[in-house]
Amino acid sequence: MVAIPRLAVTRPASTRLATGRDATPHRPINRAPLPWLAVGLPWVSIMAMSLVTFSPVIASAPVIPPLAFMTLLGWRMLRPSFLPVWAGLPLGAWDDLYSGQPFGSGIVLWSAAMLAMDVIDERFLWRGFMQDWLAAAVLLSAYLLLGASVAGFAAGYPLPLMIGPQWLTTVALFPVVNRLVALLDRVRLLPLRRL
Repeated sequence: MVAIPRLAVTRPASTRLATGRDATPHRPINRAPLPWLAVGLPWVSIMAMSLVTFSPVIASAPVIPPLAFMTLLGWRMLRPSFLPVWAGLPLGAWDDLYSGQPFGSGIVLWSAAMLAMDVIDERFLWRGFMQDWLAAAVLLSAYLLLGASVAGFAAGYPLPLMIGPQWLTTVALFPVVNRLVALLDRVRLLPLRRL
């Protein structure tokens, strides 16, 4: 058998370093994102936002916006088919554990919001930022009003009159939360080998 010598692959001199090594990295093309990060980051981000109620803000009226519900709406508007319709049930139950609302109110309201977003997606296939903000403002207003009504019914006195400042901050901060969700979506789709 005659051995055939292998030809050395040479690259242009512009891609070689002064040490003689190649400057171009040897990376595989079209690497996929981590599966557990791509699937789990939306769920974990919504659940982490439910824990914001543990912040040391002391107020006599509700002022902290429902960041977990806003994050749910942000993910639902950014990636409509990513979260299933039934996602409102476990995420609403998780939020009920930490929000201080009567247990079951988050389950019902989050599930109803997911159904409403499904109807909005079927009705308005192509939406812009203003339509998304308007839909979110309507859903957030209904969520705050119904949540305050349920809490007021459980406490024995009406609370819907006290949610004005919370409603204003919720509607005003939704674009910021939406931008944060878009940033998390970019992180979710990074082609990482390991974290």
